[in-house]
Amino acid sequence: MDQSLVVTLTVNGTQVTRSVQARQHLVDFLRDELGLTGSHIGCEHGVCGACTLRVNGDIVRGCLMLAVQANGCRVETIEGLSDSNELEKLQKAFHEKNALQCGFCTPGMLMAAQDLVRSGKKATREEIRAHISGNYCRCTGYQAIVDAIEEPING
Repeated sequence: MDQSLVVTLTVNGTQVTRSVQARQHLVDFLRDELGLTGSHIGCEHGVCGACTLRVNGDIVRGCLMLAVQANGCRVETIEGLSDSNELEKLQKAFHEKNALQCGFCTPGMLMAAQDLVRSGKKATREEIRAHISGNYCRCTGYQAIVDAIEEPING
């Protein structure tokens, strides 16, 4: 029998306290409890990257992290990064370089790309590909995505 636990975390700058089931995944908590549906649920095995979030400054797979593990943490979602304009250059580049197709992978891809942008390092196309290799896209073939990420990193 699953037990309920109380957690307090900061999501996109707002402190949230909720009762959660011990086995509820962080991405499910964000989607179902807080209505933050930008992070998608894809494979539920941490392989596809659709559920990518930022926890205490590091990107994580929201389908592999439990909500109780985020107790006391700072969680940032695609909505938070977009609303703060942190993603503005990347979003513009994704649009201009036609790196958007169906959009299912886009939130996770942007989260992973922004992680690389935040590092402040210049990156080769191969380094960009390696950094986003945990994020699957079934529509674009990655060329346009790498083009879009390359612009704000090396621009």
